[in-house]
Amino acid sequence: MEYRNLGRSGLKVSTITMGTMTMGGKGWASMVGSQGVDEARRLIDMCLDAGVNLIDTANAYSAGASEEIIGEVLGGKRKNDVLIATKARFPMGDGINNQGLSRHHLIRECEASLKRLNTDVIDLYQVHQWDGQTPLEETMAALDTLVQHGKVRYIGCSNFSGWHIMKAMGISASDHRHRFVSQQIHYTLEAREAEYELLPISIDQGLGVLVWSPIAGGLLSGKHRRNHTPEGSRQAAGWTEPPIRDVDRLWTIVDALIEIAESRGVSAAQVALAWLIGRKPVTSVIIGGRTEEQFRDNLAAADLKLTDEERGRLDAVSAPPILYPYWHQMQTAAERLGEADLSLLGPHIAKA
Repeated sequence: MEYRNLGRSGLKVSTITMGTMTMGGKGWASMVGSQGVDEARRLIDMCLDAGVNLIDTANAYSAGASEEIIGEVLGGKRKNDVLIATKARFPMGDGINNQGLSRHHLIRECEASLKRLNTDVIDLYQVHQWDGQTPLEETMAALDTLVQHGKVRYIGCSNFSGWHIMKAMGISASDHRHRFVSQQIHYTLEAREAEYELLPISIDQGLGVLVWSPIAGGLLSGKHRRNHTPEGSRQAAGWTEPPIRDVDRLWTIVDALIEIAESRGVSAAQVALAWLIGRKPVTSVIIGGRTEEQFRDNLAAADLKLTDEERGRLDAVSAPPILYPYWHQMQTAAERLGEADLSLLGPHIAKA
């Protein structure tokens, strides 16, 4: 397992992070999974034994049950120096103030998460999504307070747009607050929109990148084919996140993944994950699953190194549409990597 610094911080995290949305099985999360304590313990031990040192969760996963299960499994002890990341933003009750990124909600939910996780400190506290009704100055001040009080060590954002991030970074600088060290984004071979702004911003601002749903909810696992949805999958149950906007392109990508995987004697999921792990500035990919077999397969991606030819083929079949208004921003960020690494941010940059 390789370890990388999380953005400009000194914190080192494994290139694979354990995702826990499948734990608890309450509410909407039941469509994804319903692991209890015993099963979660086996999966967590498996990930830690493989070298994973970061577990990612959120208060909204199964209405807090995911955090409770992690807290019970770890038992207040930090096994092998495992790091815990969680998030807050979404509703945690029916009250008018039980959601959002206000000082009231963030501080209360952080304290609730600490209790559920059975820990004194959260290593990475992430705002789960933008809140357009709360002044960002209030949000950043609340996060800074949590760090100052020792309840949180680092802060990050999730599902922010480029201007959201830059506004937050500007406020942190002007108000002398703690800054985000990372952003959690959706980024896959099928969805490469992050290359237009989010990845260049990460390079420019020194943000770590954590990738959620790196195999597109299982669609890039090789088990889904044209006109075939596996029985028992989340898609078969009606799950539609993340959305697929070009179905033909998706299956072209899947075909390439399967061919490369078969030639290497590995799974298509491992190839998709290895492609991401090799992209700058990705820090870690968050894997999840319902079974030990799925986790074991995904964990093996940490040791898979794709050839330049394999990467080139995947880059070509997954190339996103060129959005010309953004090319100059991409070029500026790419230059920070050096001319030899321009292709790491997508083939459309070199063309621009």
